[in-house]
Amino acid sequence: MNRVLGALLAGAVVASVCPGQAGAAGKVIGVSWSNFQEERWKTDEAAMKKAIEANGDKYVSADAQASAAKQLTDIENLISQGANALVILTVDKDAIGPAIDKAAAEGIAVVGYDRLIEDKRAYYLTFDNVEVGRQQAKAVLAAKPEGNYAFIKGDKGDPNADFLLSGTLEVLKAAIDSGKIKKVGETYTDGWKPDNAQKNMEQILTANNNKVDAVVAQNDGMAGGVIAALSAQGLAGTVPVSGQDGDHAALNRVARGTQTVSVWKDARELGKTAGDIASALASGKKLTEVAGTQKWSGGAKKVEMQATFLKPIAITKDNLNLVIEASWIPKAKACEGAKPGVKGCE
Repeated sequence: MNRVLGALLAGAVVASVCPGQAGAAGKVIGVSWSNFQEERWKTDEAAMKKAIEANGDKYVSADAQASAAKQLTDIENLISQGANALVILTVDKDAIGPAIDKAAAEGIAVVGYDRLIEDKRAYYLTFDNVEVGRQQAKAVLAAKPEGNYAFIKGDKGDPNADFLLSGTLEVLKAAIDSGKIKKVGETYTDGWKPDNAQKNMEQILTANNNKVDAVVAQNDGMAGGVIAALSAQGLAGTVPVSGQDGDHAALNRVARGTQTVSVWKDARELGKTAGDIASALASGKKLTEVAGTQKWSGGAKKVEMQATFLKPIAITKDNLNLVIEASWIPKAKACEGAKPGVKGCE
């Protein structure tokens, strides 16, 4: 069937159902969010839902509220609602196993969304997180080539924290080995929560008498917590800080000069790709038949999986215009209080 004919038939199916039942004649895509409170997941969801519905399928979701136990119950409920495929943003990589077993037993395809579920029965979709770690390190290193570095990592139960760190250390290894950079603090952060990151940063500052010259924080929410701790000591804007996700608040901090870089992972692209992959798998495609898939075995267990990796972009004061021009953030919001010389804020 060609695309035009397929689109016409899909439109006819949607038009034939009653209001509120769009997708009822298609497949059901169940989405389990780990912690929907974070700003970026709402952007992911909008793109994902749009793609799923454009494919003639139905979107249903649940929020685990950062509870691994609740996520297992949520997934059971999504399956009971007739899910033909699942998209899972896992809370805990080690606790999610029973849900994958349940889905496999029911013949339901699983997409591990943005966080690794190291199981060959799951499809892995994310941005290249090792590259994100590299980009964070490159930006901070350019701003502070030597000195005392602190590393504020994500949640210990999320493999992304270690993928990011591996990319970061790849870039910083030579400077660390030569003694130009000294690691004065390194800690995981429960739930990737900004308040936990702030507490971790406060402890590192106290332990080092505030002698911290740079901070590699692994996402924008935690960067906000780090900057709050730095601000309390009069250090915000003088200590380079990294992040990722392109959160609006973080992009404005880049313009203001308190955050050095936010590695932008366009959540709209990730959400759309997930919706398209989930719909394809729900319709019977095999993992190996997903468009653009590649074999990957970079997890801790070296399990060979099918995966798609999207490319991130490091956003600094020198290219802030990119997110404005992409309509990711309004210029007024990005540039409020901007320092002179920020590209896009002239």
